[in-house]
Amino acid sequence: MNSFSTGLGARAVTICRVADNQWHAVRNDLVVGRGYAARRLDGRTFLSIDTWRDAVFDRLAVAMLDDQPAPRYTVVDETDAELMAGWGRAGFVTCRRESGYVVPTDPRITGLSATETPPGVRIETPAETPLRELDEAIRAEVESAVGWQTMPAEVLPWQGGTRPLDPASYTVALRDGRYAGLIRIAARTRRPRIGLIAVLAAEQRHGIARALLGHVLGGLHRSGTDTVTAEVDETNEAAMRLFEAIGAQRSGRALELVNRDEV
Repeated sequence: MNSFSTGLGARAVTICRVADNQWHAVRNDLVVGRGYAARRLDGRTFLSIDTWRDAVFDRLAVAMLDDQPAPRYTVVDETDAELMAGWGRAGFVTCRRESGYVVPTDPRITGLSATETPPGVRIETPAETPLRELDEAIRAEVESAVGWQTMPAEVLPWQGGTRPLDPASYTVALRDGRYAGLIRIAARTRRPRIGLIAVLAAEQRHGIARALLGHVLGGLHRSGTDTVTAEVDETNEAAMRLFEAIGAQRSGRALELVNRDEV
């Protein structure tokens, strides 16, 4: 527990750890700032701070960095100069840029209505065991090539041990009875989000990604959903071309920052 009064007048602010991953900045029994640490499915720890006072932000950042092992990450909207400055004071630097997209579902806009499923390919909801095998194979390919850090940031809570997979969130493509690609949709949000779309390297350039998108977006359109969201690392030019080819519009840019300093 720490206390300080710098920049806040005579009344001191106390930094309290209120849970394993939460901190409060308190003055006169009022919470004037909050900090959170979340461990994501890929094992990385992301920090966030909510306060409007620079001095409180800095103290929360120090407390959280002292507690969490390096590296630590955070995500900031590129237009939020004040938040960028706060994390910069805490020693964070930009490590990747991610474009957000709003993706239409109407086949008259996407042009996916005329997309034929490639020969020998079937689109369906997966079973858990082969889905996990496909997920692990795709992760291994991405990690050995561009690195998993270039994939969309994962937001499901860390469970420890084996990563949880919910087959209901996935649609898969099978070629000749073997899983070849997948798409994951986070539907329990205000606007559905494409969390991941990936195809095994040996099955790429055969229209499988477009077939998966056509199947999922068409189903969402029929159920009354006009648009979904997606995030793409800006080094992934193929994914950006794919989304822009079906009428997706950029909705902003998020910057992922990292602090690698050991305490």
